[in-house]
Amino acid sequence: MTTGDRDKLFTPFETAGLRLRNRFVMAPMTRNFAPDGIPSDGVASYYARRAAADVGLIVTEGIGVDHPAALGRESMGGGASPVLHGDAALTRWRDIVTGVHAAGGLIVPQLWHQGVIRVPGTGYHPQAPSARPSGIWGPTDKAMVPPDYLAAVRDPSTPLTDSEIGDIIAAFARSAANARAVGFDGIALHGAHGYLIDSFLWGHTNMRDDRWGGDAAARALFAAEVVRAVRAATAPDFPIIFRFSQWKLQDYDARSAQTPDELAAMLAPIADGGVDIFDASTRLFSTPAFEGSDMGLAGWIKRLTGKPVIAVGGVGLSKDLQSSFAQPTVMTDNLALVADRIAQGEFDLIAVGRALLMDPLWVRKMRDGGAPDPFRLEAYATLD
Repeated sequence: MTTGDRDKLFTPFETAGLRLRNRFVMAPMTRNFAPDGIPSDGVASYYARRAAADVGLIVTEGIGVDHPAALGRESMGGGASPVLHGDAALTRWRDIVTGVHAAGGLIVPQLWHQGVIRVPGTGYHPQAPSARPSGIWGPTDKAMVPPDYLAAVRDPSTPLTDSEIGDIIAAFARSAANARAVGFDGIALHGAHGYLIDSFLWGHTNMRDDRWGGDAAARALFAAEVVRAVRAATAPDFPIIFRFSQWKLQDYDARSAQTPDELAAMLAPIADGGVDIFDASTRLFSTPAFEGSDMGLAGWIKRLTGKPVIAVGGVGLSKDLQSSFAQPTVMTDNLALVADRIAQGEFDLIAVGRALLMDPLWVRKMRDGGAPDPFRLEAYATLD
């Protein structure tokens, strides 16, 4: 690894029609600063500060799609997550997008439906029934969630009907159209971590015997139809990013795909639906995805789909997300490893979450040799 290789992370890069000033993406992070679904005044400056400090692409926090059961209280705590429908919310998002663009950045919204993770009876529409592919939350023996949350979600509910599934797909499409209308630069779909789209992909939460369930390829139908609907509601050249993970809130060691062949079968219909970029969400970006290879999940996704890929997990910090809440954590510079993986063609972009939460100037400091602000847990509760 040479200094020149590391420096390439800070040079312009173009993919899927997005002209980025570097390889750094701000990862989506739940903030809960949106009372009644409308981002607070501080959200605009929060994103603009990162854009002004040279972040190449910003992916917003999860934004609830236009469906009554999209948002509620989840395992990580309270409500106040934003939406992307209604005049007040759309006006605020238009202002946020304008601010990011004025700072020289690009921004896409992460469209989100909590699905099985939502606590029944909570959210902006508490009366809305749960949205679960098979009416179950999933296995509970490995869940790293609070006991009171688990008690609230463990009871089974009625599986989604075919008509209800169609309504949710239409909700994603409406929200995507709204995103394009207010000026966002593309769409990011949250298809990971046990939330609704991912709960269709995972065999432990999707036990359906109709067209929405079955083997790996069949379980991907819902995700593929969401992508197709978003594509139809926006434009042929409007970038679509799809976040995929193996781990779930129900089980950090879970795998929707047990082998590379199964992963290929699952991702093929999603890619064919119109995805431009995959976002491979892992707790540590360098963790091998399958036995017999050192390659991470991002590398396998790129090899199997041929699409550009964003890697994420553990960049700039000494501990992964879960460990950082309980163990001493410090800021660190592991960009040499990132640059090496990119040089090998394993992935194309690197997403940074907590390091940018701690320090809005992190990308610039990493480029110029500055010392980043220290890790501090209280940053999770602010919009600095």
